Amino acid sequence: MLVVHPSLPERNLKAFVALARNKSGEMIYSSSGLYGASHVPYEMFLQAANLKMRHLPTTGGAPAMTAVLGGHAVSWACPPNIAAPHLASGKVRAFAQWGGKRLEAFPDVPTFKEQGYDIEYYLWGGLFAPKSVSPHVLTALRNAVRQAVSDANFIKGMEKIHTPIAYQDADEFNVWWEKDAQNLAQVVQRIGKVAEK
Repeated sequence: MLVVHPSLPERNLKAFVALARNKSGEMIYSSSGLYGASHVPYEMFLQAANLKMRHLPTTGGAPAMTAVLGGHAVSWACPPNIAAPHLASGKVRAFAQWGGKRLEAFPDVPTFKEQGYDIEYYLWGGLFAPKSVSPHVLTALRNAVRQAVSDANFIKGMEKIHTPIAYQDADEFNVWWEKDAQNLAQVVQRIGKVAEK
């Protein structure tokens, strides 16, 4: 989710974009590191909205959130599980989220697509095995994972940390992954080489 420091008077993405456009190159967003899981989606947004903001890369999610909480950055692309307690306390506000549909835990946070930006980004996890693993072992692994993600305790645990489950078996995942990798590669190419200071 795109979260912002509560001192900003803006109350929605449209107003935030207008502010960033008016202060082109002045506003700062934080991330968990160069080309990482919060840098890339934020750049997707900046590219789609044709905005320029300054980037404050940090060494992880906690420092990226701390930068916003401390007022050193106005915004960052934050996983829902990290955003949740700060949203509840009013220490940040959320203007948008990168998924294809609204999150059940945050029904009032619209997607970027709903707000006119054709972008999606997912922080996902997958299980991989070496090519040399035999087919019957792969089948057993796939069956075990399928069973695990449908377990009531696992589902409850994921709900507790505001993490949706989107299980895909190997064939479906490979198609999705190829498309996702192409989208990410395009964004990274447009970011280009980031000079280290």
